Amino acid sequence: MSYVFPPPAPVSVPVVGRAEHFPVHRIYCVGRNYEDHAKEMGHTGREAPFFFLKPADAVLVATPGNTAVMPYPTLTSNLHHEIELVVAIGLGGHHIKATDAAKHIFGYAVGLDMTRRDLQNDMKKQGRPWCIGKGFDQSAPIGPITPAAQVPDIGQAAISLQVNGQDRQRSTVAKLIWNIAETIEQLSSAWALQPGDLIYTGTPEGVGAVVRGDTMVGAVTGLEPISVRVE
Repeated sequence: MSYVFPPPAPVSVPVVGRAEHFPVHRIYCVGRNYEDHAKEMGHTGREAPFFFLKPADAVLVATPGNTAVMPYPTLTSNLHHEIELVVAIGLGGHHIKATDAAKHIFGYAVGLDMTRRDLQNDMKKQGRPWCIGKGFDQSAPIGPITPAAQVPDIGQAAISLQVNGQDRQRSTVAKLIWNIAETIEQLSSAWALQPGDLIYTGTPEGVGAVVRGDTMVGAVTGLEPISVRVE
């Protein structure tokens, strides 16, 4: 098959302990999936889960021992960090039951859902889609994916983010409103999940702004941490 111009190289994420990379299909994100974060955003309670997407090429890979560089995005003066556990799907499916979700998971990674908060809030006020606040270039930093078998207790893992060495976010994955299996069940009822999908599962409380020169270090117990500098 010929193309009118060369197709872009596939987007991929390295895998811990393996030479192969994980090819990215889609990026799904879960909104307001920690109670205290929902409260700081002006909401309360266990609401039904909702989702938004980022383009696959929003990925910014942060490799171990290195600090990835994220250019400060255009059109915003209020860039926010959101630390998240990322689930990598290895086996696709539609209408996956929570009890079967584990067999669809390839592994896990540490990720950041970077947000142009001012643009997101403006779109919300106008009742318009807020893709511009979430789906911009390099808005999905991510570390290497650790195969699921290596982190059997991921549901109890600590999750944290420091900015310039100071704590900003700190919680545990156990505080997810909708846990990993429930999220997969709900998500797969709306879309047929595919191998290569990434699910950013939500952020705990403490989201806030970063500026040029700030370095973010994110961690989830059992996974490779990530370091990202804003320039």
